[in-house]
Amino acid sequence: MLKRKLVLIMSNIRFMIPCEEANHVCDKTQYKNASLKEKILLNLHLIFCRACRKYSSNNAKLTKTIKKAEVECLDKKCKEAMREDFNQALKEVSN
Repeated sequence: MLKRKLVLIMSNIRFMIPCEEANHVCDKTQYKNASLKEKILLNLHLIFCRACRKYSSNNAKLTKTIKKAEVECLDKKCKEAMREDFNQALKEVSN
């Protein structure tokens, strides 16, 4: 009886997710927004899908590279000044 109940429960659970969903869950995992169920389903999918394993690997490399790069963003005043300079240079070139 217990075995029959377990089979019924297992038949209602979807083990394989499509590649698009796996890629979405991979992105969510990168930002630590994926649930435990999503992570488990992703790992099951990655066992069988070479393309998604590659996507996941590339995603991890990109995240690591971005975290390692010490990029500083410009403040709004600097951005606006650059935009003004750029627009002025465009006007000079077009005349």
